[in-house]
Amino acid sequence: MVLALEGEAPALAKLLRSEGARVLGLMERVELRLAEVAAGHGAPLATHAGDTIAAGGKRLRPLLVLIAAADAPGDAGGAVRAAVAVELIHSATLVHDDVLDGAALRRGHPTVVSAAGRALATATGDLLFSRAFAELAASGHREQVAALSAASTALALGELRQREDAWDPTVSPQRYLERCELKTARLFQAACELGAHQCEGGAIAALGAFGRSIGLAFQVLDDVLDVTGPAERTGKHRGTDLLDGTVTLPLILARQQDSSLATTDLRALSGPADAERLCDAIAATGALEEARTHALELVADAKAALPTLDSFRRRALELVADAVAERYA
Repeated sequence: MVLALEGEAPALAKLLRSEGARVLGLMERVELRLAEVAAGHGAPLATHAGDTIAAGGKRLRPLLVLIAAADAPGDAGGAVRAAVAVELIHSATLVHDDVLDGAALRRGHPTVVSAAGRALATATGDLLFSRAFAELAASGHREQVAALSAASTALALGELRQREDAWDPTVSPQRYLERCELKTARLFQAACELGAHQCEGGAIAALGAFGRSIGLAFQVLDDVLDVTGPAERTGKHRGTDLLDGTVTLPLILARQQDSSLATTDLRALSGPADAERLCDAIAATGALEEARTHALELVADAKAALPTLDSFRRRALELVADAVAERYA
């Protein structure tokens, strides 16, 4: 996990190595448990679940759980279970998103749906969802299960809203941000809340608000990267979301600046070349800078509103927020 952070969040990786031995030890336990969960249901589901989990990137969501729970008493088994559960939910949504989008690649690797078909991919996502709640239920804390359940419901509602908004030229910035909160920010919020639940006086609401804000920034910047990012970095062509009919903030803002884009029908995009030309047109309006500015304001507000915490937890959370922002600098 630290190796995955080195390239894009070196300051965070350095802090974890110098002061975060406990967090790193817990993260090793999370990785082992994730592998056990994936392997526990036999082939072929275990193979596809394991591949999905192994491709998990920087593990920001479980890392948020463990940092928020850094001063939890005892062996922190509850924090480990919560971190595993959050990552399983995230992995499940990736599999299901790829099924809905018919995506061939995820982080540069074949998706479950492209490798094994729609039925097995759907079952793999379902398995990951169910295992997440089984993992968290073992803690015996109903309020934590309720928090993860609320985030999972929000994920589904966000996906439904994204489908409702597909191809729609009238989507407003507010509607877009509400969708992002449901589809992305609420799981970041739940990660922080679940970690805070492990501590005495854990500032649950305040840390949840921090997670929500950086989750919103994460999604806005991810949508910026869809317009700007080279395929070797994102694992997909520029404008892939636009080809799927997903109306994102860069396009919404660009339409406000350029009347010719206001009448652009995403259904008319015939392939990656058309999508790249639209990306260039969006960039020419200044919409990308406006979207980035909004995301960076969310990150700054999140850091400023952090509650009173010990020095390590505050610095680590600030650096997670910086990592969200700096990846897209």
